[in-house]
Amino acid sequence: MLSFLVSSFTLMAQNTAVDPAVGVKFSGFVRSDIFFDTRQTIAAREGAFLLWPERPRFDIEGNDINSKSNFNMLAILTRLTATISGPDAFGAKTSGLIESDFFAQANDNISLLRLRHAFVKLSWTKTDLMIGQFWNPLFVTDAYPTTASINSGTPFNSFARNPQIRLTQKAGDFTLIAAVLAQREFASYASTGGANAATTSSTWLRNASIPDLHFQIHFNHKSESGTAFLTGAGIAYKTIVPRLSAPTTPAPAFIGVDEKIGGLTTIAFAKLTTKGVTIKAQYRYGENLTDVLTPGGYGVTGTTSPGGVELTYCPLSISSYWGEIHTNGSKFQAGFFAGYLTNNGTSEVLSGTTNTLYGNSMDFSTMMRFSPRIAIIRNKLKFSFEAEYSITEWGDGTYDLKAMPQNITEVSNTRLLFTSVYTF
Repeated sequence: MLSFLVSSFTLMAQNTAVDPAVGVKFSGFVRSDIFFDTRQTIAAREGAFLLWPERPRFDIEGNDINSKSNFNMLAILTRLTATISGPDAFGAKTSGLIESDFFAQANDNISLLRLRHAFVKLSWTKTDLMIGQFWNPLFVTDAYPTTASINSGTPFNSFARNPQIRLTQKAGDFTLIAAVLAQREFASYASTGGANAATTSSTWLRNASIPDLHFQIHFNHKSESGTAFLTGAGIAYKTIVPRLSAPTTPAPAFIGVDEKIGGLTTIAFAKLTTKGVTIKAQYRYGENLTDVLTPGGYGVTGTTSPGGVELTYCPLSISSYWGEIHTNGSKFQAGFFAGYLTNNGTSEVLSGTTNTLYGNSMDFSTMMRFSPRIAIIRNKLKFSFEAEYSITEWGDGTYDLKAMPQNITEVSNTRLLFTSVYTF
């Protein structure tokens, strides 16, 4: 795969020599992560992408098996980017981007090359049209946590990349963003019902025949002194279809059903940048947000058919808050991130709590995180040190009729992280 990538980039470079109107610029970084956790965690790629501390798991003597510490070293976050420029089209400047790393798509193929971003952009004077794969708009690229950890404040901050069409319109200090999204690696959890566990798949959104819809408004003002202030808000609505048929009697007969689950998300954010310090904050309310790496899902509330075959659903919702402050030095930086997330359960009463809840980490009640960091920078080389202290409340797997976890136990994890990043 790597040899294919190199040969492809070489061909692109050769084409640049033939057509001077086309250019390719390569960039990226070599990154190594070294980290230690005081307990077992829920994380991606052998712990590289930390989500939250693992729920307690008690043995017959009452000892928490998941309280065991963990250590690892990885270089899979090393990244390669190709930025492409080309001739104008439709009266707009054109550009493109292809970005890959070695994070892969699952633990089974870790270290293999994967696609991060791939898009083409048409830029007019005040309008941009982007088509391809890029950050989910809920990950606000102008105001996100710049933690040393690659998780960028997840799960308090949304994290996903999606195939999309995004239109950006500028009007003075205001920017309007409208986008329609599909899902690929970052997909919703859903189940075909009964005792079937929820799994991630782009199928659930695709079968809704309606893309994930987003709209945002940003206000960005920079004073003559150089101080910049950004604030904005956004709304998104997503519909998934968990199944197309349901079992009926006598087995193995089945009948077609028409079932949908909607989910509304809103965000509000602000960022203040001065010469010496940057301050950021965000609030988010979201329903069925498992596709952006948060706990959640949905529950069964009843049925619309006499035989109880076709079901109705209600999404679980979460509320989250995060804030960050960091210095802007060229050789030394210090920062602090804090976040809080709570599981709100469902707004409607469920039909029961056995085999009626589907999603990811639904027994998750609340979570807090505090993470101070420092970074030492010399030209293209950056060493970062971060301590990430997370406190999570877990239920015991039982719920009330609005999906609120019961019999809460608090656990915590401290991650000590060192990163080495050499940018080129």
